[in-house]
Amino acid sequence: MGEIKIIGTAHVSQKSVEEVITAIEEWQPDVVAIELDQGRYLGLKQQQNNPEIEDILQAKNFTQLLVQWILAYIQRRIGMDVGVEPGAEMKAAINAAEEHQVKIALIDRDIRMTLHRFWASMSIFEKFKMFYALIGSIAVADKTGDVIDIEELKNENVVEAAMEEFYRYSPRGATALIGERDAYMSHNLIRLASANERVLAVVGAGHRKGIEGYLRSPDTLPTLESLTSQMKTRPWGLIFGVIITGIFLLLILAIVFSGVGTEILLQAILYWILINGCLTFIFTIIAGGHPISGLVGFLISPLSSLHPLIAAGWFAAIAEAKIRKPRGSDFKKIMEAQSITEMRKIPLFKVVLVAALANVGSSIGTFAYFIFIFPILGIDPTIVLGQGFSNLWTAITNLI
Repeated sequence: MGEIKIIGTAHVSQKSVEEVITAIEEWQPDVVAIELDQGRYLGLKQQQNNPEIEDILQAKNFTQLLVQWILAYIQRRIGMDVGVEPGAEMKAAINAAEEHQVKIALIDRDIRMTLHRFWASMSIFEKFKMFYALIGSIAVADKTGDVIDIEELKNENVVEAAMEEFYRYSPRGATALIGERDAYMSHNLIRLASANERVLAVVGAGHRKGIEGYLRSPDTLPTLESLTSQMKTRPWGLIFGVIITGIFLLLILAIVFSGVGTEILLQAILYWILINGCLTFIFTIIAGGHPISGLVGFLISPLSSLHPLIAAGWFAAIAEAKIRKPRGSDFKKIMEAQSITEMRKIPLFKVVLVAALANVGSSIGTFAYFIFIFPILGIDPTIVLGQGFSNLWTAITNLI
């Protein structure tokens, strides 16, 4: 088994760049193992082919894509503040390895698999906390004049404290984003060490401790199959949709059998359309969407709230894409944007943001309806529901 040397870097640190170059020149490894997958490697080399816009619309993973872009933006903003391009140490490792004719190995898990497992593993509560944290991080990243000590962030105690906080904040998300990748990269490092005398690993400082632990005790490693399989998740969206549909139908039946009259029934249905539709329209406009996209969301939202396999945001996004006509070159623009305002002007980002926020508006509309419908109608819910279900039960028993 060959020797493995690990360099823990900060992705926006000039000192990390210098440390990587020095290690390759002085230690002279047989292979340089880099915390990248094929897609990110090609992205750094500017050789990556962007996916087709139609594929993005069909995949419907708008929220995951939005999270990925925002995380990349936060890292880029920090890099801009300290004058170092994100991933500069990885580029330096690649360039130095090529210059010294040293083999390069990409040891990280495919980013698409990581994001899938990250998103699928988290509970709804963890996802809400994550979005709240992302909003706060954007606000911090956009501040100017703050002094950021990147080298202090590489301090072992600081890194360990940050990892512990991440695991407390979102244990499932941290496992998918950090723990599983530690294991995946450890598998690859062990494989490389079995065929080479010296392996230099260039990884983020947050991964170093986990990888070193697995290298000391390789018998504790989970299998590669368990780290790369599609996660089986509970169909919470389907379950929630069925529950909402059932509650709405029961509400309508209660109104019908309560004897309050056809006018109240029609008002209840009308307000379902208006509350769901208007909030979807408003959130589409907040996202910067075209009014036509908002109108599409308005029309689809009352139906999508009752059908668990339909989302108003999908249709609003399709309409937005037809109007804005995003291009493959938008990916590069998003990755180079220097502010959220600049990103929001890019057609592809706007399409994805419309999809995400339109769905948020539709969901809020559903909850708002059940909370406010009886005060809006001006009727006592205890009387209507009590009388309605009583009459409904009588009708059922008479039929039996």
